[in-house]
Amino acid sequence: MIDLSNLWIVIISLGIGSFGLRFLFLGLIGNRVLPPFVLRHLRYTAVAVLPALVTPLVLWPQATGGEPDPARMAAALATLAVGVLTRSVIGAILTGGVVLYGMLYLLG
Repeated sequence: MIDLSNLWIVIISLGIGSFGLRFLFLGLIGNRVLPPFVLRHLRYTAVAVLPALVTPLVLWPQATGGEPDPARMAAALATLAVGVLTRSVIGAILTGGVVLYGMLYLLG
């Protein structure tokens, strides 16, 4: 277990570092127009970050001691399927939540 003061130091440091990186990037670019391929790739940044954060929680969930869990796998697959088919973030998130809690209820 991490000490609470250390946790807040890490959170604040990460916030300052994240803000500094984005501020420097945007400060260097200023009002210059970015090439279209850069703008296109920047649009996918948020879409790439969320799976990177969720994948370890699906494959090695702490709730099961790091063992793969069918409920979380089913929820991830349902979320991915709805997201790809409908291109709706809210729909995918809600579907994943419903499948996760439904499977946890059914599997015990």
